[in-house]
Amino acid sequence: MGRPATEPADGPLQALVAIHYSLGDYMKKHLALALALAIAPFAASADELSYTYVEGGYAQLNQDGEQGAGLDIDDIEAAGFFVGGSAALGETFHVFGGYRSGNDDVRVTALGVGSAEFDTDLSQFNIGLGYHHSISNRTDLVTEVSYIKTDVEIEGASEDGDDGRVSVGVRHMLADSFEGWIKGHYSDGDFYDGSFSASIGGQFKFNQTWGVVGDVEVGDDQSIFMIGARASF
Repeated sequence: MGRPATEPADGPLQALVAIHYSLGDYMKKHLALALALAIAPFAASADELSYTYVEGGYAQLNQDGEQGAGLDIDDIEAAGFFVGGSAALGETFHVFGGYRSGNDDVRVTALGVGSAEFDTDLSQFNIGLGYHHSISNRTDLVTEVSYIKTDVEIEGASEDGDDGRVSVGVRHMLADSFEGWIKGHYSDGDFYDGSFSASIGGQFKFNQTWGVVGDVEVGDDQSIFMIGARASF
C-alpha cells in the first residue's frame, strides 16, 4: 500500500508548528536574559554602602537638667525634626552635614519661691569631612572630623556654643537590604567640654534608593534619637 494522500499536507503543517515553538522558546530565553541584565544593576546597588544621600524625619534632643544656686532645672526633652545629607568625594572621602531642632516646656524650680515652665528650644548644626576605607566586601571603617554649633533658647534668651568632634566607627551590611553602624565620638569646646559619646544606628532599604533610617547617640549628660527616611544615590 502507498502513503495516505493526506501525509504530504501534514508535513508543512508540522514544520510550521515546530518553527512556532522554536521561536517561542528562543524569545522566552532572550526575554529572561534581558530582564536579568536590566535588574542586575539595581540588585547590586541595593547592597552597597552609599555615601551620597539625603535624609530627614523626627528627632528628640535630650539634655540633663541642672541643680545649684537655689535652682532646680528639669531635663530638657526637645522633640522636633532633623534634616541631613552626605556627598561622596571620590572613592574614599565624603562631606556631610545636618540640622536638628526641638522644643520643650522646661520646669524651673526656685527653692522657697515656687516653679514655672519655660518655653525652650534646642538646636544643633553640624558639618564635617569623612574618610572611609573598606576592610571587607561588606564593611567600611569610617573616620570623621566635624564642627558642631549648639543653640539653647529659653523665653527669648539664648546661649550658644561651638565644638569640634572626632568620630571613629564601622558601617556593615548585615543583609542585602539592611546595614548597621556604630561610632565613638569625642567632642570638645563650649558646649561639650571634652566629653565622650557613642552612637548606634541602622537602615532598612526598600530598594536601591529609599530606606528607613534610625540612630541613637548617648553621652554623659545628653542623648539624641532620630528616625526618618533616607534617599541614597
